[in-house]
Amino acid sequence: MENNLALRLLFMAFALMLLPLSGAARAETAGAAVYSARAGVAIGGYDPVAFFEQGAAQPGRRGQAVMWKGVVWRFATARNQARFEANPRAYAPAFGGYCAFAMSQGRLMHGDPLLWAIVDGELYLLNNPDARDFWAARRGELIARAQLHWPVILQK
Repeated sequence: MENNLALRLLFMAFALMLLPLSGAARAETAGAAVYSARAGVAIGGYDPVAFFEQGAAQPGRRGQAVMWKGVVWRFATARNQARFEANPRAYAPAFGGYCAFAMSQGRLMHGDPLLWAIVDGELYLLNNPDARDFWAARRGELIARAQLHWPVILQK
């Protein structure tokens, strides 16, 4: 009987140790990323496809919108909306639209859609001009550091 109790306690302790890991793994593998959204709108209402297709930050229109991952995404054109709907992960910003530099430091800060970069097909938002300049000079290293924090930082 004591062996049974000891085994159960050992199993429970092991299971409790794995809980934080399983939550992070589920969030990453299930695509349950949380996107930075002020007033429920991603990227400050800017069109995520325009960064890639037009090379510019373009405001989306209220009437040209879609709900994805719990936030509203706006688009400048119906064509951009259709592209996003066909493959949202291709256009959604890395790190949920939070500032890539702040993420590399283990902090959450909203990204500014007017301070952005596309690196290896990923859209990154930054929070302020100083962060953008520092990040641009060391982006490979800082992206790797930010990836260590994402998405676990959302559980803090």
